Amino acid sequence: MSASAPAAEPAPSQPIRGRAAAFQNRVAEQPLYALAGILVTLFVILAIISPGYRSLHSVSSTVQLAAVLGIIAAGQTLVLLTAGVDLSVASTASAAAYVMAQNGSRGALLAVLIGLGVGLAVGLVNGIGVGIFGVQPLIMTLGAGGIATGMLLVYSQSETTGAPIVPDPVYQLGTGTVLQYIPLDVLVVWLPVSVILIAGLKYSGLGRAIVAVGDNPIACRLSGVRTWQVLLATYAISGVLSATAGMILAGNNDAVELGLASSYLLLSVAAAVIGDTSVFGGSGGYAGTIFGALILTVLDALLTVIDASEAVRLMLYGGIILTLAWAYARISGSE
Repeated sequence: MSASAPAAEPAPSQPIRGRAAAFQNRVAEQPLYALAGILVTLFVILAIISPGYRSLHSVSSTVQLAAVLGIIAAGQTLVLLTAGVDLSVASTASAAAYVMAQNGSRGALLAVLIGLGVGLAVGLVNGIGVGIFGVQPLIMTLGAGGIATGMLLVYSQSETTGAPIVPDPVYQLGTGTVLQYIPLDVLVVWLPVSVILIAGLKYSGLGRAIVAVGDNPIACRLSGVRTWQVLLATYAISGVLSATAGMILAGNNDAVELGLASSYLLLSVAAAVIGDTSVFGGSGGYAGTIFGALILTVLDALLTVIDASEAVRLMLYGGIILTLAWAYARISGSE
């Protein structure tokens, strides 16, 4: 009589797979924890490679630089939540900063208001094109950004009042600190913007409408939401935020040029996408974008330390966007 075969033991890999799946679910539910872990890891690597980044002064400088990207990416996040994209943010920031500096001799307050007016004008043009006339956001904002750049070039050639001068209050805002280590641009601008956007997206009617329009615009229209007004407000806010960031960048550099913020276009999208804002709209928020801006700033510092070329940086940022866009498509079933 043959002995019965022993019962099959469960594969040892099953508990491991179960724990991995549980961890993946927790990360998906709380992406900010994963982003915080990535940020800390990158900064530790940076501090090991370059000991100069271990000081509080270096941390302060990194956050100060991240503020510009964080503010530009704030407007980009709002637009992405509506299932759009704003390719005019860099042109708007550069134009606002240049026009502000060109009018610096007329007083800091008036110069800043003129700069904000430039951002508002570009944002309204984008909002009218997308919200009222139904132009595809990519085409509309790309065209508006090109027009803004062209008009800025004409303005710079025709202006005869002298070289652009960054007003001293703007310079102090871009470079100053409070209590030695707290960047002034973070305390005065980025922190209030962050609080308003995070709370506004969750509790205000406009914030909820922005997310709803990106999630299901047809249902919004059928329920009585004036989607064109939501889109108009969203692009106008994005324009103003871009102008604000451009002027802070001018203060940080104490100088302006026609392409001052050109490198921030791809970065603004990358920061929002890294922060778990879906490129398909209706999902995400600004809290993640804050981490995205900090991660990209630390990553840029790391690439600078290892002397990576601009081509490598662009390929890396583009690869991040494409990879995360593909991941969102798989998760949402949008492929």
